[in-house]
Amino acid sequence: MLTRLFAALTIATLLFTPALADESKLNRTLSITGTGEVRAVPDLATITLGVMSSAATAQEALAANTKSMTDVMTLLRQQGIADRDIATSNFNISPRYDYGQGGTQAPKVTGYDVSNTVTLTVRKIDALGDLLDKAVTAGSNQVYGIAFSVSEPEALLDAARKEAVADARRKAEIYAAAGGFTLGDIVSLSEGGGYRPPMPVVMKSAMSADAAAVPVAQGEQALTIDVSIVWSIK
Repeated sequence: MLTRLFAALTIATLLFTPALADESKLNRTLSITGTGEVRAVPDLATITLGVMSSAATAQEALAANTKSMTDVMTLLRQQGIADRDIATSNFNISPRYDYGQGGTQAPKVTGYDVSNTVTLTVRKIDALGDLLDKAVTAGSNQVYGIAFSVSEPEALLDAARKEAVADARRKAEIYAAAGGFTLGDIVSLSEGGGYRPPMPVVMKSAMSADAAAVPVAQGEQALTIDVSIVWSIK
């Protein structure tokens, strides 16, 4: 009886072992990362500028700052900058202290500083240099930086996505040929990267009113997409 049972179990094991082996082959996968990149000339610029005023009293500093900033805002609108593209980004009133030589005395207020800055979106980059020059002439003495961006990146990103998938497949086919197997269906696909506008380029925080028109070159930007694709392999 025991002999017959052992023989039956042996036959069952032999029958199921090939099936398990075949199943392990079906679970084999290849994971590859592909990259797609499209370059474009930016058509938007974001810049922060403003006015810093100092005076003996807070009221005097505020009055001077308000006048200069009003002139700057008027100039911006005259240059075609829409209200939706102008946003106050910082306003601050702070005292200035004198701590004496070597910081040995109790702090004494010697005056006040008032800072008012706005962040602009400039949609005509060709006019940006002239705009900065005129803003300084109108009273702006603070320029914190400039960042260029692409206003409608989606079509460009879609092209980069196609390139990324093609790049991943090209690599996968190379590995398949070298490894002696063939690619099956795509098991999974995930996307990384994407369009990230660059950090602002730091500019001088104070500019003289007699400065020449500022030369501006936006160059090109890379819009990059990374994809990770997993194929089943045969």
